[in-house]
This record gives sequence, structure tokens and C-alpha cells, in this order.
Amino acid sequence: MHLRRWLALLAVPAVTLTLTTPAMASAATTKATAAKASGTEIIMADTAFGPALAVGSGPFKNFTLYYITSDHGSSYGCTTGVTKTPIGPLTCTGPSNDQNAEWPAITTAGKPVAGPGVRQRLLSRVYRKGVGWQVTYAGHPLYLFDRQAGAVTGEGWFEPGLPPWHGLWWLVSASGQPVPWAGTLTTAKVGGKSVLAETYQTGIGFINFPVYTFSGDTGYGSSCSANAACQRAWPSVLTSGSPGYQGVPASGIGEVGIGGQLTQVTWNGRPLYLFSHEELIPASNGGASPAGNGNGVTAFGGTFSLVVNP
Repeated sequence: MHLRRWLALLAVPAVTLTLTTPAMASAATTKATAAKASGTEIIMADTAFGPALAVGSGPFKNFTLYYITSDHGSSYGCTTGVTKTPIGPLTCTGPSNDQNAEWPAITTAGKPVAGPGVRQRLLSRVYRKGVGWQVTYAGHPLYLFDRQAGAVTGEGWFEPGLPPWHGLWWLVSASGQPVPWAGTLTTAKVGGKSVLAETYQTGIGFINFPVYTFSGDTGYGSSCSANAACQRAWPSVLTSGSPGYQGVPASGIGEVGIGGQLTQVTWNGRPLYLFSHEELIPASNGGASPAGNGNGVTAFGGTFSLVVNP
């Protein structure tokens, strides 16, 4: 379904990669030829959100790469084959040239090759039926999304239930961590009440998704962020720099480091999370509103709760 990706070009900033000199281009061509023989090259690119992984060789050279939080081990949130959804049948992934896939996998004929700034020890590949050999980085399968080289339109897509891939899409840093955007805290209506929310892109436009606090967190720490299973079910609300805000007091907004160089948004000192199985209620105008069905869920040693009347 190409409409989602074409619409994304209108919604999210794009970035042009740095131009090369003729001498650099010649060297790059030689390197690309060698890379083609041994595998797809992965490079670092300057994007609107900071340095992130991109393709360095082949027909998708300079295309930006993404990962989804619901992929783990040999279990994939972004699946092959057609998935029935309320907006029609969709295919999450397939080979790199799959025109029907929303997020085509970046594949490789041999072992992937690390370009400048990319860590070879973090590069690998995994064989998937219906895809082929997909490049991985720090264990994350890598995907394409954009319709042109240098564009960055897949950042910050959240797909908890429409379609049901239950994950958040991010760019990938040289260390294998997500490259988040700053984000914007605002409000959403759940059960007639105003709750704290953050805005993310979806296949039907931007939606204000409710965010949750976790009773298992103590002090200013984030216990869920340190638990891989908890993070898949309850992705942290990440930020790069200070998040924006609309309709909520700035005094409640804070940040806490959660390992590596990642920063999680807090509200009155409490780390904030999204619910990967957030339900969306269809609206008469073709949009949708979140159900807030994560409220009161007890798991991982605590209970997740909406922030009412922020």
C-alpha cells in the first residue's frame, strides 16, 4: 500500500546526504564494487535527527534505515505476508525491492560491510523466509521505508494496532541504539478525560497517544527501560534534547538517562511509556482515537497508569 509512504513525504522532514568530490566519488565507487562482491555496505549518514545508519552500496545507496521495537531474536513484529487490518490488507516487509511491502528489508548477498563510522562487530545478517538475508545491526533487523535516497520519513512511526505490528520505528545510531526525535507532550481524550499524551506518526496521520507511568519505577530511575521484554511491551518515551509541549505545563516535564546515550521523558519525575498494544477506536472522519487500554495493566513488577488531567 504505497499511500502511507507517499504521504509520509509530506509529513516528516527529509535530509539530503553530504555531496562528494569527484575523487571521493571514485574511491566510493571502488569501495562499493568491493562491497557488492562481499555484501551490502552500511554507512553513517547525516540526517535531520542526527547521524544514523543508511545503505552505502547497491540500488538503495543512501537510503535511510530503520528498526522496529517489536522485533526481537527470531520473533518479528514486522512480518512477511499479508496482514488484514481495519484499513485493508497490508504487508509489513519483504525483499528490498518488494513494492507491496510497507517496510522492505535491506538484504545482502554476503556478509554486510561496515562503512566509515559503522562498527563491523555489530553488523550481521539473518535469513528470513520471504525476505532472504536481512542485514542486522546490534541484533536489530534493518528496514527501508522512504521513496527516495536521503529522505527521512519513517522516523517516529508508532503502529500499536493499525496495522497490528505493535512497535515504534526509529533511526539507528552507530552504537545500535535508537535515534529519537525531540517529541511533543500534549493531551488526548480517553473516556472523556484529558490525559497526558505524545504525538506520533501513523498510517492515518499524526495521533496523540496516551503515555503511562509505572509504579515499579523507583526514585528517578526507569526499571522498565532496563528490561528488554518490558521495553517491547512498553516502549520508553524517548527524546533528543528537551521535548516540546502543547497544552501542558512545562514545569512537569523532565528527562532521565536510561543507559548509553538515551534520554527518557519524565513527568513530575516519573518516567513515561507507550503501550505497544494501544487500541485505536475508529472515528467517523476516518481518523482514530486511542482507547487508553493500558491503564491499570499490572506486569513486570508494577502497574502502568495514565496521567489524568496533567
